[in-house]
Amino acid sequence: MSLQNISRRTLLRGVGVSLGLPWLEALASTPEAAPIRMGMLYMPNGVNTNHWTPEGTGRGFTLSKTLSPLADVKDRVVVLSQLWNEASKGGDGHYVKEAAILTCTTIKKTPGADLANGTSVDQMAAQSSARHTPIPSLELGVTPVAIGVDAVVGYTRVYGSHIAWSNPTTPLARELNPRAVYERLYRATTKPTGNSARMDGLLLDRVLGDARRLRAQVGSEDKARLDEYLSVMRSLEERVERASSATGQTWKPRAAIDPDAAPTDRPRDHAEHVRLMMDMIAVAFQTDTTRVATFMFGNAVSNVSFRFLEGVTAGHHDVSHHSGEADKLRQYQIINQWHIEQYAYLLRKLAAMKEGESSVLDNSMVMFASALSDGQKHDPHNLPIVVAGRAGGRIDSGQHLVYTKDSPLANLYVSMLDAFGAPVERFADSTGHLPGLLRG
Repeated sequence: MSLQNISRRTLLRGVGVSLGLPWLEALASTPEAAPIRMGMLYMPNGVNTNHWTPEGTGRGFTLSKTLSPLADVKDRVVVLSQLWNEASKGGDGHYVKEAAILTCTTIKKTPGADLANGTSVDQMAAQSSARHTPIPSLELGVTPVAIGVDAVVGYTRVYGSHIAWSNPTTPLARELNPRAVYERLYRATTKPTGNSARMDGLLLDRVLGDARRLRAQVGSEDKARLDEYLSVMRSLEERVERASSATGQTWKPRAAIDPDAAPTDRPRDHAEHVRLMMDMIAVAFQTDTTRVATFMFGNAVSNVSFRFLEGVTAGHHDVSHHSGEADKLRQYQIINQWHIEQYAYLLRKLAAMKEGESSVLDNSMVMFASALSDGQKHDPHNLPIVVAGRAGGRIDSGQHLVYTKDSPLANLYVSMLDAFGAPVERFADSTGHLPGLLRG
């Protein structure tokens, strides 16, 4: 299929179409004007804490076994210890913590569509940069949205399927198909027409209309499922409306996208699927098609099988509930390290993308985090967090920073928003910036 003739239905799959106001070409006229990007990568189920924390602090630290894949980019990362998300300390084992990893808000316990969370930090950044890029933000994943209610804890599974929230009631739909992502990025680099956005809007109206009519004909359980679907689709509706109001000003990508280099839409396995999504983030950042991206390695309570890793015989969630068993802890660490390897893969790609005297990684900040520390305890204390990149020189990288126990995670987000160029006085329960993270 020609990328110039992508079907409306293809583009409406997942995150759909989102064309925004273009950024000014003059902003890229010098290397100093290279844009700052923000990437947020989320891993479910926490970590084997015995092998996560580096030895030493400051610049003289030694990477732990799990973090060892970062060795060749060590000078560009900051490992952060003793941060926690206080708003997630109660509730169930997973949903309360994982839905709030980027909002630092206590979610509302609900089995249905009356969701309540907060606006996530990535979306606060996206709101500030949306006028500069054709796609305000990119939300990616590899696992479909889970629907229904987790009967064990009484929360809708929608909470566990989203980390990006445009407002307290609207989680952003994720794109799961790497080819669809590439097509969307390619289309953003071509000149759109107002008629194209209107056609997308008409199709979306038809899909939503069908869902609403169906809702009147089904039982209460199916109504709840449709309500969950409609709550997620609201984000797509907003994006199509935004596309319809685009001004038509010119925008040019910072790098070309090859229409013949689209990836497969059917990855062989989980590992290939994840790598392709890392590639899509890299392309999006290099071209400046968007400056904000989130990626979920899996939904909350993910039990993806990692039998493709040597020495692993179980699913992710299963081994995270290790009960102190040596073999489960060993497998848990292997799975954690594999995730860090994928993170390192993305960082190396960004580092290889040159922008004048710097690189895309130098002009980015890419966080890797889990919403739990020890998965067995569902522990929200001392969260496993790494931030890579220098944000155009604002982040003082190459450190292991250890803070006072239970320092607010929200302080990291205040610092990152500052480095992104979207400063705020307060985010959730923040008390200020993180000392030692930023220069100047």
